[in-house]
Amino acid sequence: MTALVTAAPLSLAAAGLMHPRHLTAATAGHWAGLHIVLLPVFPFLVLGLVVPLWGRPRRDAEGALTVVSWAGCLCFAAYYSGLDAVAGIAAGTVVDHGVRGATGRLFATGDDLGRTGVYGLAVASLATCVVLWRRHGVRVLPGAVVLSAACWSFVDSHIFWPKGVLTMLGFAVAFALLAVATSRTAEGTRDAERLTNP
Repeated sequence: MTALVTAAPLSLAAAGLMHPRHLTAATAGHWAGLHIVLLPVFPFLVLGLVVPLWGRPRRDAEGALTVVSWAGCLCFAAYYSGLDAVAGIAAGTVVDHGVRGATGRLFATGDDLGRTGVYGLAVASLATCVVLWRRHGVRVLPGAVVLSAACWSFVDSHIFWPKGVLTMLGFAVAFALLAVATSRTAEGTRDAERLTNP
């Protein structure tokens, strides 16, 4: 499970190391091409929240929070993909083709879309952590703290080096900590059930 939930943030961190710092005529082709490659990757960042809550939501507070988490994940996947398409692919393409004066508006629109997506991710993260806390207790606290810091940092970092790369590494660490915490609790529950029901 750890490999599944950390693959996207680690891939995005690696992409951040190759992301041009500025969009210029010289970097435009690379800028647009990188964002085309990343278009299917950004939505998979939410696997770190979806996988621990996998299954049909119950008809209680945990179930309601699970649905809130899923809605936040959908918000992130939709709106952050919009940022990628507008400020990444479109802006890179217009600069690469010598179109002047459009990038400022594309970046402004992309920033609005990206911020909305990150706020959705933050809501999903909070809801997921509350559910996991109720199910697994204090073991999820380290992952929840790192996840909160990563969400806060992501609002204005994208994947640019250095802050964005460190933010993506933060998501990878948070998701790994949550995966380990929830799998340990699940293993302990199975062991207890075997002892009581031989």
